[in-house]
Amino acid sequence: MRAVTWHGRDDVQVDTVPDPTIQDPTDVIVEITSSGICGSDLHLIEVMAPFMTVGDVMGHEPMGVVREVGAGVTELKAGDRVVVPFNISCGTCWMCSQGLQSQCETTQNREQGMGASLFGYTKLYGQVPGGQAEYLRVPFGNTLPIKVPEGPADDRFVYLSDVLPTAWQAVQYAAPPPGGTVLVLGLGPIGDMAARIATHLGHRVIASDVVPERIARARARGIEVIASTEQEEVVGAVREMTDGRGADAVIDAVGMEAHGSPGAKLAQKASAVVPDAIMEKVMTVAGIDRLAAFNTAIEAVRRGGTVSLSGVYGGATDPVPLMRMFDKQIELRMGQANVWRWVPDILPLLTDADPLGVDDFATHRVPLEQAPQAYETFRQKQDGAVKVLLQP
Repeated sequence: MRAVTWHGRDDVQVDTVPDPTIQDPTDVIVEITSSGICGSDLHLIEVMAPFMTVGDVMGHEPMGVVREVGAGVTELKAGDRVVVPFNISCGTCWMCSQGLQSQCETTQNREQGMGASLFGYTKLYGQVPGGQAEYLRVPFGNTLPIKVPEGPADDRFVYLSDVLPTAWQAVQYAAPPPGGTVLVLGLGPIGDMAARIATHLGHRVIASDVVPERIARARARGIEVIASTEQEEVVGAVREMTDGRGADAVIDAVGMEAHGSPGAKLAQKASAVVPDAIMEKVMTVAGIDRLAAFNTAIEAVRRGGTVSLSGVYGGATDPVPLMRMFDKQIELRMGQANVWRWVPDILPLLTDADPLGVDDFATHRVPLEQAPQAYETFRQKQDGAVKVLLQP
């Protein structure tokens, strides 16, 4: 089959790789019909490169049609249409029963000290072949895939794999009061969707970004946008819009790629030239994140407010302004999205109506063979790219 594979920093290619096969009785083989490119995928060809291996199949936002089922699969059959969550969870362990599928005890990567395995990600999370491919082996066929109805285009459901539950969790973790003000930092796919969800749930939403196409998309949906990412400007504007207090809740949808912090930027770039074995050690014991967005969140949230992190951070010992956070009595919540925890809440919004605008959420739909160009377009924010779907 053809698949998007990792070949090094700034280098993805489309290769012919072996077709996946049934390995366990509860496996299913899914023929992929759509698979998103995520901002986290860009991390794999940048700062997280030391944890990758040439030939790793990428992608963790797939959906498609079941083509083969293992002998122990009773909940699906060939021909069923499914979305595949990005975190690999058994659905039956204690953590899964608590709605913490990202911490699944069956797939935890204990040797690495990390949580549940992820499709198409680093060896920290199991190095499981991903879904930017023609076919995907999916374990836990009775509990992991999300069965969706026939009819609507893939765009209606594909974001259940990551974007929708990640954005939904970001808003739930932000926990604004009814009608409260939510500040969303960054209007990439997750920030954009989080802003839509918070608006749908009745909150006032303010967002911050500088990319014209992203700003236009948000404003078209009635979201107030601050056209800046400079801390002083964002904080000043938010306080002016909230009687001097700040936002009730802030969602940091930017994470490690934020501008600022020259030292952290240098550390991230070092991953391109320092041997992987050394960089692995550095990244597991040092702070390598650029914390501009996080620090803006701490300053922009009101006293007694909540900061919700959905943007990915990768530093082990990043400096955090604990005195400021303690003084402001800030609540901080974060983590990989627990996909199945939120599916029952989200699915009703994906039926006849389209209140979150998923049908036209993608800006680009390209053939799988054009993945390298699509990655570069998305990475450089060219051609108005906000969300890219690959279609094998």
